[in-house]
Amino acid sequence: MTVAKVEIELQDECFLCGSGLICPGCAPESMTAIDDDLRKLARSATAKEARFLVDNYYMAQKGRIRAGNQIAETKKAEEPHNLLDVNFKNFKFAENQIYKVLDEYGSSQALGQWARSIHGIGPVITAGLLAHIDLNIAKTPAGIWRFAGLDPTVTWDKNEKRPWNSQLKTLCFKIASSFEKVQNSDKDFYGHMLADRKLYEIANNDAGKYAETAKKALSSGSYKKETSAKKAYEQGRLPDGQIRMRALRWAVKLFLSHYWYVGYEIKNNTAPPKPWVIAIGGHQAFIPPPNW
Repeated sequence: MTVAKVEIELQDECFLCGSGLICPGCAPESMTAIDDDLRKLARSATAKEARFLVDNYYMAQKGRIRAGNQIAETKKAEEPHNLLDVNFKNFKFAENQIYKVLDEYGSSQALGQWARSIHGIGPVITAGLLAHIDLNIAKTPAGIWRFAGLDPTVTWDKNEKRPWNSQLKTLCFKIASSFEKVQNSDKDFYGHMLADRKLYEIANNDAGKYAETAKKALSSGSYKKETSAKKAYEQGRLPDGQIRMRALRWAVKLFLSHYWYVGYEIKNNTAPPKPWVIAIGGHQAFIPPPNW
């Protein structure tokens, strides 16, 4: 296996055909089906169990990728790698089994089924959302944003407990990155919205609307070296990387708003009362959830 293929497998799709993490047609030896008892356990898993399983999935994934890169290095050096092959297969098997358990967990819930209908959202991300977000606590989309570290008004001061969930924040970055990758697909919704938002942010940046934000960044003293970022701030503009991150955050906040909306309607058998939080910087009109 080449390094390129190992990197591609980071996605929730088979690197050979794109149908799933590892599909029966491409790798039948890796598709030992989970039995009925395990399927029942997966469907009745608690949120805490699901959180642990999502963490274990990403640990197994990192182990597989690391092992794959080690195999590539030993192949390049024309050295034996039989033990590394075994290690790679073990990580891959564990990752695939956890993936199938999380697939059952998410697909057994109505909100999980909606999330799975969104292009770019796979079983692992769906399970992570279900496991980390408690809609009995999050009464509005803004509640989810704060818990996910997406509220810019919330700061983390020294010697204080982190005011957001770091695992959910990482998951949200994965979601936004996934939307960015699928934005050219005809099946996509949020990636297109992200692309439009980025153009909006670029226009505002070029018009000098973020000059105060740039000035504040410079005054923090964090940009002492002459970098492209510092140069942009000195010109009263935000660096390209900041513009991209603003668009990514906006897109995932829109998705989380829809996630909350759909979850509310499933739970209460009615749409949320209006007005609910709609405005997400630049968009005041209601944007209905796709596939709902």
